[in-house]
Amino acid sequence: MKIKERAIVSLLCAVTICVSWSGFMSRNLPQDQRPCACERCLSEDDPWFMKRFNKSVEPFLSANYNLSEDDFSWWKGLWGEKTKFGTFRKLLDKVFLMIPPSPHVLEPSPDRCRTCFEADVGARTTHRVMYPESSVDLGDSTHFLMAPFKSIDFEWLLDALNTGYNATPEWIVNRKITANKDLVKIINPVFMRYVHDMWLEKEGYYPSTGFLALVLALHMCDEVSVFGYGADSDGNWSHYWEELVDKMVKTGGHPGNTEYEIIQKLHELQKLKFYTGF
Repeated sequence: MKIKERAIVSLLCAVTICVSWSGFMSRNLPQDQRPCACERCLSEDDPWFMKRFNKSVEPFLSANYNLSEDDFSWWKGLWGEKTKFGTFRKLLDKVFLMIPPSPHVLEPSPDRCRTCFEADVGARTTHRVMYPESSVDLGDSTHFLMAPFKSIDFEWLLDALNTGYNATPEWIVNRKITANKDLVKIINPVFMRYVHDMWLEKEGYYPSTGFLALVLALHMCDEVSVFGYGADSDGNWSHYWEELVDKMVKTGGHPGNTEYEIIQKLHELQKLKFYTGF
């Protein structure tokens, strides 16, 4: 029995040493061979993470991006739209006459650490992910990242940043907002589909805006810190810009439990730091 116990202990020690050595070696490669200058880089080592993380997906739309009709059909199906592909392309062309046609994203490099933890977190907004229904006025230095869920969101963007949006949908409250047009980026429908298919494994109708923002941060940053995710004691997500009226909404069409479990898993794998507040 003791021999068996010694064998098991020896095996566990060997596995621990191998795992530790693997992590040690990845962090102690010559700097020019590492993807970033952080203590730990997101893209290093983990099969579970690398199965889901596709660094080749373009996070943002650009004037020259070739959105396929298949991806467009998936996206317009989110709200059961009937917009034709050609009509959508013409709408995009108008949008990119107003905002930068080629959004700048800082690329990973061995000589820098792109951190998504700002020293003034909670005091100043550097980036804000919004859609028409959640829109607010932004400061001149704040990046507006629009999460488009329907064609009308692009029409709203064109007008809301100019003379004001005057079409009929009553659910759009803010018809004119203040924002720096040079700092507007539009989240790519292909990126939204990637998050739904790869990260959420097609659970729910589509990802929540918060989860989209989180995966976006994993693509834009080498270090990510996360605050304020999860449901309240009633199982509802509370929007910080409005009082929750429907106490039975829970997490809506989003797979809230799955999203939360993935965030916890990313924290366990040290891909991000998750501050729950309790």
